[in-house]
Amino acid sequence: MSVSSTGGHLHEGPPDTKLDRHVLMIAGVVVLGAIMSILDVTVVAVAQNTFQQEFGTDAAGAAWTATGYTLALAAVIPLSSWAAARFGTKKVYLTSLVLFVLGSALCALAWNIGSLVAFRVIQGLGGGLLMPIGMMILTKAAGPERIGSVMAVLGIPMLLGPIGGPILGGFLIETTSWHWVFLINVPIGIVALVYSWFVLRDDEETTKASIDIVGLLLLSPGLALFLFGISSSAEHRTFLTPTVLIPAIIGAILIVAFIWHALRAKNPLLDLRLFRNRTLSISVVTMTLFMIAFFGASLLFPQYFIGVRGESTLTAGLLLAPQGLGAMLTMPIAGKLTDKMGPGKFVLPGIVLILLGMGVFIFLGADTSYWILCSALFVQGLGMGMTMMPIMSAALATLNNKQVPDGSTLVNVVQQTASSIGTAVISVVLASGLAGSMQAGLAIASNTAPDKLPPEMQNAPLPQSFFESAAEIFGSTFLVAVILIALTFIPAFFLPRKKIESPLVEEDMDRAPIIMH
Repeated sequence: MSVSSTGGHLHEGPPDTKLDRHVLMIAGVVVLGAIMSILDVTVVAVAQNTFQQEFGTDAAGAAWTATGYTLALAAVIPLSSWAAARFGTKKVYLTSLVLFVLGSALCALAWNIGSLVAFRVIQGLGGGLLMPIGMMILTKAAGPERIGSVMAVLGIPMLLGPIGGPILGGFLIETTSWHWVFLINVPIGIVALVYSWFVLRDDEETTKASIDIVGLLLLSPGLALFLFGISSSAEHRTFLTPTVLIPAIIGAILIVAFIWHALRAKNPLLDLRLFRNRTLSISVVTMTLFMIAFFGASLLFPQYFIGVRGESTLTAGLLLAPQGLGAMLTMPIAGKLTDKMGPGKFVLPGIVLILLGMGVFIFLGADTSYWILCSALFVQGLGMGMTMMPIMSAALATLNNKQVPDGSTLVNVVQQTASSIGTAVISVVLASGLAGSMQAGLAIASNTAPDKLPPEMQNAPLPQSFFESAAEIFGSTFLVAVILIALTFIPAFFLPRKKIESPLVEEDMDRAPIIMH
């Protein structure tokens, strides 16, 4: 941003939307952290059956390696804004990296399922801060006029994580051991730590901001209980059980109480008054619907390839690669042009492409051509590259530097909650449809190829007609995801379809270079 003074009047010069070397270096720091955090979730999901065998536990016990991590994320994300203001983004980011790397190393040393879950919690405490703090750092470095371009960079690991995770997890488990699912984070984390130390700058100022204790006691446990409840639905295959309903309802009550408190508190843990910003409010609603559908559908693709088609985890991951390739093609273009033309012009056609690609999966069979499915995934990827990051850009582009920490925290809270809801909804719909057959239901719901089930289950092979029926159930479940994506059209229609004006506030004016004529 440049400001010139002519005749005593200040006016804003044309913003520079090109990413300079320093911003790109900071983007590299944030992407490294995001890769570790996002890949870790999907890689561990692939290793669930291995954990059962290694530690002599059941599916519910192994699932706590994922649940414990998610609950730690939910508990710590609300602290992001306060921690950044109190200690500075660089210190918090470095501390998060240390916790994540330490947790990863400890996980590899776990001796039973209880120790593994405990170490996953440590990992989650670090991972929960990596994304929101990284987003704050990147947004402030780039400025609102380049937010679309930097979000496109950050979006690469966010979109490729669900695809790369199964490939990496399958490769590590099949060629080495489960320990490397966690040890792989250690060298990457050390590189990220050294890189961050030299590239990131200390914040110009920090404040001795007092923490909102009431807000913390409401929001962190509220989110954790709510996410625990809805995540438990996948195990029970229904929402209508006390194990799901009780924690989810208590969590929802605490979240509502936090909203009531935050709208009245002078310095709340998370400033919900940001929702007065129309563009941010529309973006958050659009993002919520999109994330529910996207993460829910992401669960179905590998399960179909593994459970119905009998592919290995590694092959299933490779079959998803066209989706990532499509996203990589459109994401940088959409990000750069979003800064100049507004997000609405890309999000709406992006949703159309996602609907076209995902719509093909409604008509799944047990032997549908991989050429057709991979082509559909590629089209879907093109749409995702035009959709996810422009929505997030719209949410942050109208915020000034003082609002960015709360905005980033809010976006990450919504993201985590929506993805958990999407996974739960789609899991329950799929499990309900597959409930008629224990063998195929277990194989598909647990991401296990039929030939890798216990011997007593392999001795009862199912006829081809069953797999045709299972494929139809997957098609019906994809229909639910398609409907959710279609609903995203409603709020997306109201996204700005012209360039979003950058906020020019007094603090920015003080820092802007003055060109005297």
